Amino acid sequence: MRLNQENLAHLPTTVVKPAYDRSQVVGSIVHLGIGAFHRAHQAMFTDAVLASGDLAWGIVGAGVISADMKNALAPQDFLYTLAEMGADSEKVKVIGSIIDVLGGAEDAGKLLAKMSDVSTRIVSITVTEKGYYLDPATGKLQLQAPAIAADLAAPATPKTVLGLIVQALKVRRATGITPFTVLSCDNLPNNGILAKAAVLAFAREVDAGLATWIEANVTFPCTMVDRITPATTDADRAHVTDVIGMDDAWPVVTEQFVQWVIEDQFTMGRPDWTIGGAIFSDEIECWENMKLRCLNGSHSTLAYLGQLTGRETVADAMQMPLITDILDPLWVEIREVLHAPKGVNPAEYVESLKQRFRNPALKHRTAQIASDGSQKLPQRLLAPLRDRQAKGLASPTIATAIAAWMHFVVKTAYTPDAVLNDPLSADILAKARSSTEPAVLVDQLLSIEKIFGTDLRVHAGFKAELLAGFERLARHPDVATATHIVF
Repeated sequence: MRLNQENLAHLPTTVVKPAYDRSQVVGSIVHLGIGAFHRAHQAMFTDAVLASGDLAWGIVGAGVISADMKNALAPQDFLYTLAEMGADSEKVKVIGSIIDVLGGAEDAGKLLAKMSDVSTRIVSITVTEKGYYLDPATGKLQLQAPAIAADLAAPATPKTVLGLIVQALKVRRATGITPFTVLSCDNLPNNGILAKAAVLAFAREVDAGLATWIEANVTFPCTMVDRITPATTDADRAHVTDVIGMDDAWPVVTEQFVQWVIEDQFTMGRPDWTIGGAIFSDEIECWENMKLRCLNGSHSTLAYLGQLTGRETVADAMQMPLITDILDPLWVEIREVLHAPKGVNPAEYVESLKQRFRNPALKHRTAQIASDGSQKLPQRLLAPLRDRQAKGLASPTIATAIAAWMHFVVKTAYTPDAVLNDPLSADILAKARSSTEPAVLVDQLLSIEKIFGTDLRVHAGFKAELLAGFERLARHPDVATATHIVF
């Protein structure tokens, strides 16, 4: 038996399911990048709104590149199972807020038409850092990126998120339709500001007048998103099948903790996501920084160290003294330059992170977290590093965390058939293979301006900390790195 609308009646009574009439739900939100995180987060919050009786806020999802999600969920009437896993408990529900999914090249025209239509009030996005095509070091639009260049050459038939948003807004402007809100839900600092910068930069290349109109009329609220959500595995699918008594092609397994903080700036109204527990706040930057630095900065560090020590999951890595002995002082260094939101105790927040990381029910793979380091390091580790440097503070543990990334890429460079999942992989791997001497190797990797800018390479104190951290990790018996390095 397959999960679908008709078979909802056969679910066990322990599984929460949509009690609202899904046939009456209006698809007013288009979500670009419909992966596991969106379905564990924004779609769940929206499901709570629909369950309250407000049926005006259904989601039309879009896999901008792939049709995989569409193919998985269409036979299920776009229903899916959300399993929230605690260390000793589990909550299972079926989410009904997604009422359609578009995907792949064959749906590009349909997607653009839906975004251009007056029924669409919000376009939300989760496309990860690299989906914005902004240079991590300069913040400028990567005009030479093949996908962006292709969209600029044919703006009426876009394939990228930026091209789709700009073209849809162009149509709405021409037809007198109020512009939708662009709601970034990606794990980025000032994500709304970055989304606006990327959209405006693309629009200026297409039509300067359109860019001016977008800047004056479109809102780009910033958000802070937080929920650890691993990629779905076959074991997850088998577990969900056992729990619900039917097949689900693409369930989502996540932790029980969830948080969403949103700036309240919308052009055509918004759902009352507070029903699901969201917070509307004017302190977004404080929430973002706390999460990106305390959670994501330590998560990345743990992932690189886990990859170097054979720890497959986050929970496994948290059992290793080498790793926890680095994380504890790392959190101290981050907290010393942190401006937390009002009413939030950073020390208590860090303690909650330790519990979340130790959750054995959540098989979050270190390899997944370790991807795209060039896009993540600047906001997760380099931002607090620069804040400390501005105050004249040493940062030996942040330097060690960056050294862990360097070891990770060197290990990848010398491991046969290993792939570095990173937009700058060619440049990173070339630098990683450029020398066998630690000081030269560290300097070469530090010279990648798209990651580190130009300031860190000439900061003598930081370079000494970084080299010391690199050499300390290299000599640790539990760290498996390239034997090609000469110490």
